[in-house]
Amino acid sequence: MTVNELITTMTILICEDEEVMLTALDFRLRRHGFTIVRALDGLQATQALNEHPIDLVITDVDMPHKTGLQLLEEIRQEKPKLPVIIISGVEKDEIILEAFRLGANDFISKPFRPVELVVRVRRIMQQLGIEE
Repeated sequence: MTVNELITTMTILICEDEEVMLTALDFRLRRHGFTIVRALDGLQATQALNEHPIDLVITDVDMPHKTGLQLLEEIRQEKPKLPVIIISGVEKDEIILEAFRLGANDFISKPFRPVELVVRVRRIMQQLGIEE
């Protein structure tokens, strides 16, 4: 299977409580061939993880009902190999360290360009053994 074939079959869950950011990330990743599942809070993200075959999760730290770090912790218990990228508008060392301690694959500080996220997603794909 080639990377292009894989990308068209990869499903990414984006969990972001800011509708504008969620829409921008959704648009950019869909343009690169990914299938997107959207969640506006941690509870919707948990529901999506139970209802859809998700290949990668992108989650904001600060969200209603369940933080991105709580979601990450839950994912590591239920699906330990599922790649997770944490995004946050708060760039505090303790948040970054906690994200990696809990098993995040990457951490991106807001604001960032959506193309940067695509690069990070592709890097994780390569780390998982998917060659371009």
